[in-house]
Amino acid sequence: MEEKKQTKRTDVNTLGEFGLIEHLTKNFTLKNKSSIKGVGDDAAVIDNGKFKTVVSTDLLIEGIHFDLMYSPLKHLGYKAIVVNLSDIYSMNAIPKQVTVSLALSNRFSVEALEELYEGIRAACDKYNVDLIGGDTTSSTKGILISVTAIGQGEEEKLTYRNTARVGDLICVTGDLGAAYLGLQILEREKQIYLSSPGIKPELDGQNYLIGRQLKPEARKDMIELFDKVNLIPSAMIDISDGLASEIFHICKESGVGALIEESGVPIHPDAEMKALDFKLDPISCALSGGEDYELLFTINPKDVDKIKFLPDIYIMGEIVPAKDGIKIHTKGTGGRLHNLQAQGWKHFGNQ
Repeated sequence: MEEKKQTKRTDVNTLGEFGLIEHLTKNFTLKNKSSIKGVGDDAAVIDNGKFKTVVSTDLLIEGIHFDLMYSPLKHLGYKAIVVNLSDIYSMNAIPKQVTVSLALSNRFSVEALEELYEGIRAACDKYNVDLIGGDTTSSTKGILISVTAIGQGEEEKLTYRNTARVGDLICVTGDLGAAYLGLQILEREKQIYLSSPGIKPELDGQNYLIGRQLKPEARKDMIELFDKVNLIPSAMIDISDGLASEIFHICKESGVGALIEESGVPIHPDAEMKALDFKLDPISCALSGGEDYELLFTINPKDVDKIKFLPDIYIMGEIVPAKDGIKIHTKGTGGRLHNLQAQGWKHFGNQ
């Protein structure tokens, strides 16, 4: 009797999100001259004459990316747009349009969806983008939101991940780790509520951290400042999966290494205090927390005067040869060099 051949089955977790994308698309080649940039960056780039078209898309899935126990639908709609616009800004481009598609179960009413779209409209109004289409379909469970953002950028100003050069300075906007700590607060209060529904949540004084998680903002202001001072970053990426993870992306795509100064990583005082309250290391939250939607970028040292007086920008390291690795120099007397670990959010974790 012939034995049946077993079909090979590889768990997606063995590849991770980006490894899976790379694996599935490795045999695809660009066939059209108009396709300038395909898979492998924050957004695709399409040639449409004077301006280049920049496109990015994201999925938000209930139970994976958000929890409706503590994510109001209006905030969720706002965030769904903002996280996509952030990808366009990270290319040093300007978002112009979005499409929104939904898959939803029958537990969502028209009124609930109106609330979701209030948030979508608020984001579109704030960032001056047009909602130009989308799709809806049914889902057996929960809600899935798919947003595509379309933007424009001048060819000579577009910024990619693969163009960092040895000697470039590594910069970051804003502060890091607050969104992760906001999530920890919300998760803690959820667990308390589930075990004792009568207890009111303790959210007083946590507005900044919770706001960074539920209602993030994309750094449109930074792209406008770059244009004002005539700065074109040598490479750029937005921080969605954690600072360390994004540094690894830039280094891998550019074929370089990096040296990060722990003292240069910006952490909000509220985030630092809450990390210690949770018995967490503040720098670990900043490096691996994710969902900050700040901009990580590199600049040629000759451009340092252009950012010297700009607000909310921090120089935290330098691009080094690939052979030197990706390291962090700890602060304090007797600081040491350690290999940086990318422990950002895993898209295919066990649920």
